[in-house]
Amino acid sequence: MRLDEGTMKRVAVCVILLSMPIRSVVFAQVTRPNATPPLTGQPAVRVALEWFEKNLKWINDEQGRLTEIPAPSFQEEKRAAAVKALLADEGLKVHSDKIGNVIGELPGANEKEIVLVTAHLDTVFPAGTEIKVVREGERMVAPGISDNGTGLAALVALVRAMRAGKIRPQRTILFAANVGEEGEGNLRGMRAMIDVYRTKLRAVVVLDGSGTDFVTTKALASRRLEVTITGPGGHSWSDFGMVNPISALVRGAVRFINTKVPAAPRTTFNLGQIEGGTSVNSIPHEAKVKVDLRSEEEGEITRLEAALRECVAAGVRDEMDNAREPSKGKLEWRVELIGSRPGGELAVGSALLAALRVADEAVGNESRIERSSTDANIPLSLGIDAIAIGAGGTGGGSHSLQEWYEPAGREFGLKRALLTVLGVSGVAGVGRQPGADSR
Repeated sequence: MRLDEGTMKRVAVCVILLSMPIRSVVFAQVTRPNATPPLTGQPAVRVALEWFEKNLKWINDEQGRLTEIPAPSFQEEKRAAAVKALLADEGLKVHSDKIGNVIGELPGANEKEIVLVTAHLDTVFPAGTEIKVVREGERMVAPGISDNGTGLAALVALVRAMRAGKIRPQRTILFAANVGEEGEGNLRGMRAMIDVYRTKLRAVVVLDGSGTDFVTTKALASRRLEVTITGPGGHSWSDFGMVNPISALVRGAVRFINTKVPAAPRTTFNLGQIEGGTSVNSIPHEAKVKVDLRSEEEGEITRLEAALRECVAAGVRDEMDNAREPSKGKLEWRVELIGSRPGGELAVGSALLAALRVADEAVGNESRIERSSTDANIPLSLGIDAIAIGAGGTGGGSHSLQEWYEPAGREFGLKRALLTVLGVSGVAGVGRQPGADSR
């Protein structure tokens, strides 16, 4: 059989290739650093995680005990002393700063970098509120039992668990029970700590309330204002027709509550406290209202504040224009800032959020990202990695006299919190090496 010229060329090429020596193919080896073993695989960490399950009764009892110690904002001293004693019992170096924060230090191999873990001491309930924990089966009912009895109990439990496991962190961890989170406390405790530790801070983990189905990575901006209207005051009978600060306040308030707010960005307002007058048969010389403004965008808060001022001015004007006895005096008014919480957001690719996600996976949890107003507002507004998380269990009725907490499943929240903290602090000897930066 004759082969055409093209076929002959292909046969020749095949013969040449087959006659060449065979060489083994060697792929370049990529040098990879040894993967850090997962935290849950470390014996010391396992001991700490197991401690939670073995000591749930103690944690629940301490939560109840701490909750029953009254701690209105600006009056947290007694509760602070109780937490200070608990932290000191675990061998931490504990001190109280000038405004009342209790701070316990667990030194790390790297003392130049700090992870701050906090739970606020204060409650929204005024002095004199009866606080007695009532147990209804597993449920505990009392003002402040969840917010923030849960966070405080978790703070102490984390320390005990780490000490039980003899864990030495890579980065130094500060465990702090801070003052002034609620209301007019205006996050003063967190502000003070950030001022002191800002240059060393690598992450802030805030333990606030219960639940594990969320993580707050977005700080909700808010502004608190106090409106004051003053007048001459007088007798309800003999001075009838005189300008009345309460009447003016009501006129202005009615106008303001009809202010339109957008659904997006979500924006809210609340008239939270009203006071004024000395008796039912007296025309008051003063009336006040405290107003809370919140929004996902600070521009909307500014717009609401302007609307509030316009409505107050209109209310005062209406009252004076309709006075039956205008010669008996006039009204004056002012709006004062009594609190401001800045906004901010955690970067999507932050090491802290990554540590939280790893912790979620380890305990079989799923959590959604939320925007809220917490102690985390301050570090987030300054570009410092921070989150706020619940400490496990479930709660409800926050800020009410019927507030409740159920501890079922709280160990998962405690484990999640511990693994998150250790995920950003590292564990000396098996975690990040000294001087490394995960930011």
